Amino acid sequence: MNAVPADRIMITVAPTGAETAKADCPELPTTSEEIAATAVACEAAGASMIHLHVRDHEHQPTLDPALLREWVAAVRESTDLVVQLSTGGSVHDPLDRRLKVLDAEPDSCSLTMGTTNFGDDVFSNPWPFVCELYQLSQEHRVVPEFELFDLGQVHALGRLLDKYGLPYGGKVHCDFVMGVPGGMPGTADALVAGVATLPEAVTSWSATGIGRTTLPVALAALSKGGHLRVGMEDVLTISRGVPVESNAQLVERAVAMAALAQRTPATTAEARTLLGLERVSM
Repeated sequence: MNAVPADRIMITVAPTGAETAKADCPELPTTSEEIAATAVACEAAGASMIHLHVRDHEHQPTLDPALLREWVAAVRESTDLVVQLSTGGSVHDPLDRRLKVLDAEPDSCSLTMGTTNFGDDVFSNPWPFVCELYQLSQEHRVVPEFELFDLGQVHALGRLLDKYGLPYGGKVHCDFVMGVPGGMPGTADALVAGVATLPEAVTSWSATGIGRTTLPVALAALSKGGHLRVGMEDVLTISRGVPVESNAQLVERAVAMAALAQRTPATTAEARTLLGLERVSM
């Protein structure tokens, strides 16, 4: 594969999440039809990967295998975006059901590198589960995105790679999730510390700022040469007191910020190269 130009930025959109209720935010895409329309708009705006948390017909978070496949198919039929499924689900999903997410055959999956306090809840990712999920991703030929909520999880990533080798595709991509109550703060200092601690095997990284940390984290990531994740999973306001109108609006803002740093949105083909993915047959 050809090298991806150094000025490219991969923008991931996380459109739904598992925390916000549809009743509280009608703009949140919670059906396969809405997610397909969101994917089309976000790809046109400059996104090259989509991170999916699936909802059921009552708009509640679900790991139902049929719905996972339905959402993956909806995005693939509408766009060429890299499709990444969350293996975190909601904080209440049992570990055994989370392991079965890969059966839906996404291009990529999230893989959180440790247990994290998540507001009043606990996002459980014990080490044996992390190791099993990683080995399953290798067997299923799914590229993991390693989610890092604190510096201890950066260290754990090095342990995992030392024990089980490189992911499918040979590239190591991770995402700093910052500003979660219980995780690392969404500050430039925290991001600099995290990037400095990354294992040598890491080939690319992105950053996500939750809530009011969205802009500080994005600007810090751009200054460090990282990629970005944005979306209504992570923030519901476009500015103080002003609700987000759509996920595409957040992608457009990310593209505008990247342009100031002389970065160009990666195409979906470039994103696949960056992640070590084979192109999906359409």
